[in-house]
Amino acid sequence: SNRASIQYERMDGDVTMRCGSLDSDASVTWKVNGTDVKAHHREEGSRLILMEVDLSNNGLYSCFQNPNGERRDQINLRIGTSPREPTVTCRSNTYPKGFYCSWHLQHPTSIPTDFDVTVLHNQESLEVTRDVVHKNRCHVLFPEVFSSYPYRVNVTAVNALGKASTTITFEEINIVKPDPPERVVATPIPSNVRRLEVTWNSPSTWPDVEIFPLKYFLRYRPLIRDQWQHVELTDSTAHTITDAYAGKEYIIQVAAKDMEIGTWSDWSVAVHATPWMDKPQQIPFTTEQEPLLAHPTYHHRPQLLNPTPQPLSAHPTYHHRPQLFNPTPSATLSPFHLSP
Repeated sequence: SNRASIQYERMDGDVTMRCGSLDSDASVTWKVNGTDVKAHHREEGSRLILMEVDLSNNGLYSCFQNPNGERRDQINLRIGTSPREPTVTCRSNTYPKGFYCSWHLQHPTSIPTDFDVTVLHNQESLEVTRDVVHKNRCHVLFPEVFSSYPYRVNVTAVNALGKASTTITFEEINIVKPDPPERVVATPIPSNVRRLEVTWNSPSTWPDVEIFPLKYFLRYRPLIRDQWQHVELTDSTAHTITDAYAGKEYIIQVAAKDMEIGTWSDWSVAVHATPWMDKPQQIPFTTEQEPLLAHPTYHHRPQLLNPTPQPLSAHPTYHHRPQLFNPTPSATLSPFHLSP
């Protein structure tokens, strides 16, 4: 047949290729990608044996029967490794709707590798939906809210050379982590040389900020200093900085957290702003000289680089506290069951 078969083989091992259904002692000529086989090899009858293969041995191998040179077989050789245990993380940025899990292999396998994902909760297997964009991500709906039963997620990596799996177990309250606040804006306040008005939106992915309110953590510093100043805010999406240095450009970021459970989001995109500056004074000049101008005003502009936040839990202000509220009417939660 003209179709090449695919043969997967292990990195660093020896590989034997057979010439179709020919006798093992038939006389043949082997080619790879149309040229002579240069790699370290030996031939035993109609078989080609490659020694200690690596990725450079990948290719299309053909064997031709002597003396007429008729092609008898084609083999697409693919060298790789069996998978090692995948790294798995799960997070709920849409609490209390559901959560998503992502996984990756620390060591590439060099050959196609699939992942099987199962999620168990209270001895029940939950439906797992693969993400349409990220191939190594899946989504799961919470079957109930405020469940004390742990979730158990297993991801098994499988390819032609083997398989390996990782299982993680967690409770819902430990994986809640909102996305960062959005549309952070910092504005100078007219005639106020030490103030900046900062506003932001709660993350658009967070389903219901009324029932599950967020708190915020603002950090700001002048560009000339390394030390951040911090403010923690409950349930407010605005804050006025009152202790800015006059005339200095500031960098400002905000993070969000569920009021009761989980961990802080990553930092928002950084914005830059400079407090209000009074119009520059012109000095009455006796000799020809330029009027002295203060620095130009900077308007906030998004900064693309996003310093990775230090884990905020390290900050002394937080104490883990148990969840105090539990919306009694479970009817208020029913919409979450219906959401796709």
